[in-house]
Amino acid sequence: MKKSIFLLAFLFTSFCFAQQTLIHAKNYIDVENGKIIPASSIVVENGKIIAIEKGFIAIEAYDEYINLKNHTLMPGWIDMHVHLESETNPKKYLEKYQDDEADVAYKSTVFAKRTLMAGFTTVRDLGGTGVNINLRNAVNRGDVVGPRIFTAGKSLATTGGHADPTNGSSRRYISDPGPKEGVVNGVADARKAVRQRYKNGADLIKITATGGVLSEAKSGDNPQFTLEEIKAICETAADYGFHVAAHAHGDEGMQRAIIGGVKTIEHGTKMSDETMELMKQYNTYYVPTISAGKFVSKMGKVDGYYPEIVRPKALEIGPKIQSTFGRAYAKGVPIAFGTDAGVFYHGDNAREFQFMVEAGMPLMEVLQSATLTNAKLLKINDEIGQIEIDFIADLVAIEGDFDEKNLDAFMKPVFVMKEGKVIKLEL
Repeated sequence: MKKSIFLLAFLFTSFCFAQQTLIHAKNYIDVENGKIIPASSIVVENGKIIAIEKGFIAIEAYDEYINLKNHTLMPGWIDMHVHLESETNPKKYLEKYQDDEADVAYKSTVFAKRTLMAGFTTVRDLGGTGVNINLRNAVNRGDVVGPRIFTAGKSLATTGGHADPTNGSSRRYISDPGPKEGVVNGVADARKAVRQRYKNGADLIKITATGGVLSEAKSGDNPQFTLEEIKAICETAADYGFHVAAHAHGDEGMQRAIIGGVKTIEHGTKMSDETMELMKQYNTYYVPTISAGKFVSKMGKVDGYYPEIVRPKALEIGPKIQSTFGRAYAKGVPIAFGTDAGVFYHGDNAREFQFMVEAGMPLMEVLQSATLTNAKLLKINDEIGQIEIDFIADLVAIEGDFDEKNLDAFMKPVFVMKEGKVIKLEL
């Protein structure tokens, strides 16, 4: 009886002293309806949006007040392609021999915080060593400041493929990694590799369906999985509630991945019209990562930045991604916002808004891809991705209006809130 009275008293006290934050916004974006809503008040309590009112309501009744009367408020942005364990630099290819797991972990906390401060409250991490799983857990516990993370853990590759961890090593260090290390050769390996990711604590599966730009291997676009292997991966992933993302630059590898059952195609550089139609048929989403293409094409011209085997691929593939995206958007291919941050500098993710607009996608649709669409793909669209009552208060604000002439403002958001907590406020 005493315990029950104590519990009731505790709950009553907690309810009475719940902190409420009032936000006055010049505009907020209704992403579901594609509308800019002027002069509004948003109330946040216990990490959720509890009220949205027209006009600027009185501030006296609230514990915290945030004045965004010169700003546009949006749902927190979602990046569907990042690599939080590492970041580009001229010595990156030595790091796998020099850095301990602890070094990778410490660096990842810096990149995670920078990503959140840039307005990205949720990300999908598409491959590292597996430390990204620990990083997700640390963020969830509150030990580390960072975005909400959905992670693939270690990407899956074939022997010598884009995510084979021993690529570029001398014969002394080349081993024969298998499913445990994320290397697949055959259907049995494919199923085992997915189950190992589940055992490790991953949220989804990422495969490297073709060669890649930055791996120390000759081809950047050859198909690297058989259709049977991809089908085995996707079928097994479905058993565990995973979706599958496929890195792909070459067209044949993309077609195998789409038919095999992947949910997203990453990069898609040499995508043909036929493949675009296939993506529409299978409801496969395209994650273009234009920012990465721009960066590698620029740095490929710098002597010594990349190994010599990488430079020709960077110069060939990097410049093509933006135009491929423009064609895909015009043809009606489903689009999901993603950048490949880590290939370029973490925190610069929002430059993708500019690149997508340049290629012909209206800003409102770009924002919808970075919020509503991505939340649906992650199956949390009843919790995040909108400014809506009872949704988690993940919010970001830029100075001025929501306008294609104001794209630079996306690179310097003045306000970031995650789960009702103010992360950044620089008015």
